[in-house]
Order: sequence, then C-alpha cells, then structure tokens
Amino acid sequence: MSQTYRLPQGGRIDRSQPLTVRFNGKALQGYRGDTLASILLANGQHLVGRSFKYHRPRGILSHGSDEPSALLSVNWRAERGPGFTDPNNRASVVEAREGLETRSQNHWPSLEFDLGAVNDLLSPIFVAGFYYKTFMWPRKFWDSVYEPVIRAAAGLGKAPEVPDGDRYSNRHAHCDVLVVGAGPAGLAAALAASKDGAARVILADEGREPGGALLHDLGSTIDGKPASDWVAEAVATLDARENVVVLPRTTAFGYYNHNHVVMVERVADHRVDAAAGLPRERLWQVRAGRVILATGSHERPLVFANNDRPGIMLAESVRVFVNRYAVAPGRRIVFATSGASAYTAALDARRAGIDVTLVDLRLEEDCGPELGELRAVGVEVLTGHTVVDATGRKRVTGLVVAPIGRDGRVGARRTLPCDAVGMSGGWTPAVHLFSQSRGKLRFDVELDAFVPGQSVQAETSAGACRGLYDLAAVVADGFRAGGAEQPVEASASRTGFQPARVLPTDADPAKVRAFIDFQNDVTAKDIKLAVREGFESIEHVKRYTTTGMATDQGKTSNMNALGLVAGLLDKEIPAVGTTTFRPPYTPVTFGALIGPSRDALFEPVRKTALHQWAESQGAAFENVALWKRAWYFPKAGEDMHRAVSRECKAVRETVGIFDASTLGKIEVVGPDAAEFMNRIYTNAWTKLEPGRCRYGLMLREDGYVMDDGVVARLAHDRFHVTTTTGGAARVLQHMEDYLQTEWPELDVFLTSITEQWAVIALQGPKAREVIAPFVSDIDLDPAAFPHMAVRTGYICGVPTRLFRVSFTGELGYEINVPADYAESVWKTLWERGQTLGMVPYGTETMHVLRAEKGYIIVGQETDGTVSPDDLGLGGLVSKVKPDFIGKRSLARPDLVGSGRKQLVGLLGKDPAEVLDEGAQIVATPDQPVPMTMIGHVTSSYHSPNCGRSIAMAMLVDGRSRIGETLYVTTPSGFTTATVCEPVFFEPKGERFNA
Repeated sequence: MSQTYRLPQGGRIDRSQPLTVRFNGKALQGYRGDTLASILLANGQHLVGRSFKYHRPRGILSHGSDEPSALLSVNWRAERGPGFTDPNNRASVVEAREGLETRSQNHWPSLEFDLGAVNDLLSPIFVAGFYYKTFMWPRKFWDSVYEPVIRAAAGLGKAPEVPDGDRYSNRHAHCDVLVVGAGPAGLAAALAASKDGAARVILADEGREPGGALLHDLGSTIDGKPASDWVAEAVATLDARENVVVLPRTTAFGYYNHNHVVMVERVADHRVDAAAGLPRERLWQVRAGRVILATGSHERPLVFANNDRPGIMLAESVRVFVNRYAVAPGRRIVFATSGASAYTAALDARRAGIDVTLVDLRLEEDCGPELGELRAVGVEVLTGHTVVDATGRKRVTGLVVAPIGRDGRVGARRTLPCDAVGMSGGWTPAVHLFSQSRGKLRFDVELDAFVPGQSVQAETSAGACRGLYDLAAVVADGFRAGGAEQPVEASASRTGFQPARVLPTDADPAKVRAFIDFQNDVTAKDIKLAVREGFESIEHVKRYTTTGMATDQGKTSNMNALGLVAGLLDKEIPAVGTTTFRPPYTPVTFGALIGPSRDALFEPVRKTALHQWAESQGAAFENVALWKRAWYFPKAGEDMHRAVSRECKAVRETVGIFDASTLGKIEVVGPDAAEFMNRIYTNAWTKLEPGRCRYGLMLREDGYVMDDGVVARLAHDRFHVTTTTGGAARVLQHMEDYLQTEWPELDVFLTSITEQWAVIALQGPKAREVIAPFVSDIDLDPAAFPHMAVRTGYICGVPTRLFRVSFTGELGYEINVPADYAESVWKTLWERGQTLGMVPYGTETMHVLRAEKGYIIVGQETDGTVSPDDLGLGGLVSKVKPDFIGKRSLARPDLVGSGRKQLVGLLGKDPAEVLDEGAQIVATPDQPVPMTMIGHVTSSYHSPNCGRSIAMAMLVDGRSRIGETLYVTTPSGFTTATVCEPVFFEPKGERFNA
C-alpha cells in the first residue's frame, strides 16, 4: 500500500530511511521514527481490530500508552516463525522497523468480515452483568457448556505457541532523584536537580526520545526559543552531566514502599541491528531518595452514539500524527470538543492543508480567543453544538451534530461529512503512580479531576499530572520540583474545558450505544443499568460493568465513568471516589518480570568452593536447597550402599573429611547482639562466654521449631550463627523482620556470611592428628579447647574460625576459612589424612552418622507442627528469660497436652529391612479402614556401625511407648518394629570429648 495520507513535509521521521512492515500480510511503507499506528494511518488503514465483546470495527484512538483499541499481535523476530508472535501490543507505542510482521486480533475469518460481529446484533442481550445472570442455571451446564464456551471466548489475541527465545535482564539502581516523565516538567526538574553535580539523577520516559508534548508543539516558545530547540538544549545538557542517566523507552509501571520504583526498558525491539545476546527488555528496580512525578495527563474522549467508529480519535492524537509523524489521519477532519485545547490541534491540521471543521459544545460567549483565531484561518466553527451520532462502519464517514438551545433542547440535526474525527472532552492528570505510592488524592472542581494531594513518601508531582496545563506554569513547576525557583517565559497555552459526561442527544437513551470503555465495550447505558440495579460503590460498578478493567487501566474511561455515576446518584464526584490504581501502569511482559530466572537459571545452581575437588574424586551429587552437594564418594565397583557403609565405618574408626560450606552463616554484631539472640532463640545467650559455642533452637511465633544450628560467641558483641542449608535465607529474613519492625531499638547489624566462609568438617578419632601440624595461634589440647568451643587463629597460614563441634558424635572440628582458600587448605589436609586412613564422605553418610546418634534435621524430623518438647529438646527452652519468639505459644493447651507426636527410635523386626521414610505407624493392623495412624517414620537407614537398620519416628505419646511393638506400613503390607530411645550408637556420648 502507498502512503496516501503521508504529508509531503514535516514530522520527526527520517525520510532517508524507508522501511516496510506487514499488516495482515499486506506490505505497508513507512520511515524510521514511525510507530505502527502512524504507518497504518499513513497507508489509509483505519480499521485495525475488533472489539472484545461485540466484535465492532475499531481503529486507532490515541497516540500513546492509553490506546485501548488498536491492539495488534506482533512478531518481533519474523525469521523465527509465527510461533513467536506477541499479542496485545498497542500500535501507538510499537516503534516500526524493517520486516516487522503484525496482525489484527479477535476476529474470524478475517478482519473485514468477522462472524463474531453477530454479537453486535445481540447487544441487547449482552448487557452489563449478563454473565452473572445467565450462567447460574441449570447447574450441570457449567462444566459441560458454560465454562468451555467462556474459556474459548476469553482473552484478546493468541498466546505464543513456543518458548520465548529472547533474553531479558534485570538491574538494580540507586539514585538521589528519580524523575518519571521527560516532558517539559520532567526535563526542567532533571535540569534543576542535577545542576550542582552532587545529586545522582535518573530521568525515565516511556517515549523513544525526551520531550513529551513539546515534540509535536510547533508553535510554542520557551524563554524566546522554539519549544523543540529548548528540548534539544535540555537533553544535550543532561547528556553532558555525568551525574545524570537518561532512560528513553522506559516505563515506570510500579511505585512501592520506600521509594522503590520498578521500570521496564525496551532495549532491542526497535532495532534491526540488535546484537546477539542483547536483551529484549530490561527491568529496572530503583531506590530513590526522592521521586519527581512528571507523568502528564490523558485526554478524555467524548461520549456520544457510535463514538468508537474507526477514524474517531483523540484531538491531541490527531495533532501528534500531523506534526510529529507527518501523517494526515484524514483529508476531512471534524474536531468535536468541549474545551480550548482542541482548537490548537485544529489549527495545526489546517496549517498542514487538511480540511477542518470544529464543533464546540460550549456556547459562543464561553469560548476564549481561540475561537477567533480558528475562524480567522477559514475554519467553520459551530459553537453550542452537540454530537448525536457518527455514521459509517469500518471507517467514519460523517459526524451528526445539532445545536443545543439555552433550554437544553437539541435542535435540527446536520451531518458533517468527514473521514476522521478528533474529539476532546478535557484532560485528566495521570495520577496512577502517585496513587500507587499511597498518596492521597483531592478533587479539583475547576479542573474536574482528581489531582495529587498529600504525599506519603518522598515524592513531588509536577506539571500536568498535578493539573497545570499552561506551558510556562508547567516548566516553572518542574524547576521548582527539582529544587530551583526559575522564572519561565513561554507561549500561552489554550486551556480550560466544560466537563461533559454524555453529550446531549435527541435519540432514545435506551437505544444509544455511547462507549465509555472502548476495550471492554462498556457503554453509558451499561453504567446506568449497574446503578439502577443497586451498584453504588464505584468499585462495584467497575467490576459489574468491567469499565476501567482493560489493559489501558481506565486511562481514557475512568473520569467519564466517575462523572456519570456521580450524576446518576446525585452526588459530588469526591463522594463517589475513585477506583484503585494498581500496577502495572501499562502491560508488562512476563519475560521482563522473570528476567534471567528461567531454564537453567530458574533455580540457580550453587556450588561450593570445594565442588571441583569432589567432582574430580568421582563424587555423586544431590540437590540440597539450591546447592549441589557431594552425596557419596564411590570407589570402583561400589554402589551407594557399599560406599556409604565404607565411609561410615571410616569416620568412626579413623577420620572423615566433609564439605559443610553450605551451612547458612549469619554474623550478628553490635552492643545488643546478646539481647537480640536471647529474643530470637529459646535458650539463653547473655552468659555464654566468648570462645564458647551453644546449640540454638529457633521457633516461629506459633511455638513450632523453625531452625536450629550451632552458634559461636566470638566476642561480647559478635556471634557467628549457623543455620540449616535450606534455612539460611529464611532465618536471615526472620531476623531482619524482627529487628526492623519489632525491636528497632536494638543496636545490632546482621550480615550473611554464608559464601564468605567455606567449612571443612573433620570427624573421627584422628581428627586432631590431621590438623595439628597446620594450626597456629590455637592450643588444641582438650583442656584448652574443649568440645563446644571456638577459637580464631590460622590453619595452613590462612585465617580460620575453628569450631570444636560434632554432628557425628565423634571428635570433630569445623574449619571455617575464607572461601578463596578452601581448596588449598582442603588439599593440604587431604594429603596429611592419607597417612591416617582419612576418607571423604558425603551427605548420605552424614545422615546415617547423625541418625546413629539421634540428632535431628529440621525439615526431616520436623514438619512445621513440632515443638521443642516433641523432639525431646524441652531442656533448651529457657524458663528464666522474660520472653523469646514463640514463648507464649508453648503454653497453648494443644502444645502441652497428651496425644502429641514425640521423637522416638524404631528397630525393625528384621535387622536387614530398612523402613520407608514417611511410612505410617499403627497400633494393630487388623483395625478397620480407615486405620488410626499414630505416627510416621522420619529417618531410616542401614547403620554399618550398629550392624542393622535403624529408624527415627514421630509417634503419638512416643516416650511412654518405649518397648512397645507397633506396625509400620510397607509396600506389601506391614512389618513390626520396636519403639526405643532415638540414640542407637554410643548413648553416653563420650567420643566427642576425646
């Protein structure tokens, strides 16, 4: 198709770089700098889609992110095939580039002939709330009829058929000032905030280049310069400042607590030359000291019969297409307005050689100087006129207008032939982000709009988003928000409008379909029906009619809907209120939100500093939380059972070496560190001497065990806390939550040191012999360095925090060294240990050894409903501390009564049979089904050191059942087991004191 509607000159397009895009298979010509919307209009393609419910023909309404109708499926990478098509892209914001393939949506078999348009004929049935009334009976129809039909009809566009092959990135940033919006107010704010070079400033704007409305303002001046020159100088100044980052094509879509603003940057879609590996989009998470919102405003449509015809668009959008893209939306344009700003659009269209007529709802005496200016260039202006209808179907062919008498009566109709309409019902400040920040809105009667009121965070709104529409006032307000009082001279702007909810008409209101929400096909009579049926809350009206619930988030529809509801209820608009402005401000791809967290990176694989050594020794690995851990170290011809048996015996008889680096490690530092520990854990910490360790038990508020671990006191104000491997992040979050929200008075700092320190565990009778030659500044004599002690010094010349602790019941040391030195220390110890019979062992052996001693693992013996007493650890619960997390819950009747499951040991009748973990326990197998389950197996292994199988279990009143024979489920039935103490090997515990 040829560019029959392209103006011969003007615009911000690059005519030296022509390009071709395809729409429904047709080749459309355009230039670099075009959007899909401007190319479609330039090629005379006004019909671009079908509406959601009625399948009515729809065209382009807007030039920006508020576009509700022109939603296209776009194949950004056509060379990959049709499966990569991305649905629901707004034609008004998609930048055109060579080879882009697009298709219209929501029709069959074609855009021009859509069988779904029968819904338009059935519109009297498909009124607001029809689905609530229709799909209730007969009840059996829901699964077989209603739900399949609704699912088939739901949604717009077609989801991609293949995985997204693009790359997405994620970036975190901090700045002193974040300016959202690079229009006149945003540019001025960024200039002022960055002037002295001290403040770090980020300026983000959703457009392809900064400037906002000034990019299509050809007649205004600022401080004696054309607006475009002022923009160019401002952008050049900001680019030259090292403390400023300018982010075009970046939409701030969410404003959260503590000035956390989330933005998405479009990086590659507009580029034909995008390098391999360049992300398609980048998610920015910004923490700002101060946020300046300069988000502008949205033009309101007028509400009249058939106001959704293709070719009917917003007046300012007509001006944008004419001035910025050099496109005439039509040869004959009628502007319909109730305010002054449309006159500027009409003047610009007229100067571009377009036949223009303007219809103004206002009486002639209510109009300003704009009336005379437009008539002076030969434009017919009809004041005191309403629009009662639009003719045409797949493109508007005429606007039916009529005069309004002073008594409010509509006079004789007249049809104004046209092929495009620019409508303007006033302006609505874009307060979405302000509202997301929890700021309080106030209603400005003169503006007929909600504007920012009281800020809750360190935020300032500037310019049109707070109701300033005069250019000089907007720029001055931006400078003021940025911290500078700077007088500004600028051309006067045409502002002011007469609010119009639904335009007066002489037609039967019950038969008029005047659209308020264009995407969801919500009409004025739908809203009237909702109010008539008793829905008075604006949130209820929203959900009953779906107005404002589309992907445009009500940007063009909300104020018209609010005003209509207020009028129907005979209330002031503030009494009706607003709907909730939820993120995202505009739709965001799942890819941007997910970023790199997919496929192999969905759960990043974490490897310890000793992983490579274990791999070289042929270790088998298992996944524990996000870590790869050595499971066992098989020798030639060994299966797991034989390898684990050999490792278990070696640890008990000589010495074993184990990588315990994955243990969570948190440093708790500060004058109040001991008090903090006292409140977090069940046992006492204030009297623990520096250089000593203690086993700590942590509860949730409900009194159930959350985590455990050995804690070392390094100094009076410093603790080294270990947690379970899987609980590291959870425990740190738990600690931070209480420190920040419950005990802010405590002077304590928490630091995750999990990856700073590698941990080499040496366990066995010869452990001391292995490390003795390499340790300095630490006395290893048992009297000087007893069990449950910690010392700092050096091993192999490397700084170490040396713990004398054991999770096997043997003499044991846990050697904490900086992770960078872990492999060299390990290899040195390994070489020494070969002369003493040392073996490496993995997590399976560790589990067997700890089970032999009856040591629990949180998450295996516990399931979130286990108390300290259930585990036989009641002695760890302090009876003298005034309080700790979970203390009050431990007194709950259900935690102290009988009938709770308690930790016990089990010895199966057949020593060779290993019970299944998770197997249920019953008192007798001959009871009727469903049987009464009285417990379950938590850990079960073959113990080479005990010469038989052993198991641990949680059993109802277990401690009182010691010696009883019970029945445990097996895949084939039941087996018998005797209840015993949960310590199977060396119950006196003397070996770790060696």
